[in-house]
Amino acid sequence: MNLPLQARAGSILRATPADDAVVLDYEGRFLRRKRLTSRAGVSFLVDLAETISLEAGDAFQLDDGRLIGVVAAMEPCLRIHGPLPRLAWHIGNRHTPCQIEADHLLIRADHVLEGMLRGLGAQVTPTMAAFNPEGGAYGHGRTMGHSH
Repeated sequence: MNLPLQARAGSILRATPADDAVVLDYEGRFLRRKRLTSRAGVSFLVDLAETISLEAGDAFQLDDGRLIGVVAAMEPCLRIHGPLPRLAWHIGNRHTPCQIEADHLLIRADHVLEGMLRGLGAQVTPTMAAFNPEGGAYGHGRTMGHSH
């Protein structure tokens, strides 16, 4: 039986507009090899040389030239208000990804961290949000420990 040829994405373009998109949560935007389907139904294989962290607005470049953009999915998060520098320090001390905004912090929902933050005086509101945390201090994307 002959299977149809599948589109392949072997490269990523950073902050690039595209005509179609895939919606991926934070975990789903950390990948090397995976089969994905776009909003318009385009099935393609992501086959990158190494595991990378994608950001909303990046695009997969398919081998036929099409661009499939990356959209951050809505996912359960905690919106945090209060003494932000202190709260951010405690979140970072636990190596927890954090999205930093001018008036609040955003982390993925976690009942243990929620309790800790409330104990530190934070106002914590569960919410659904597109989670786009800060990248690593030593380069683009996620840091995976202290081996740098």
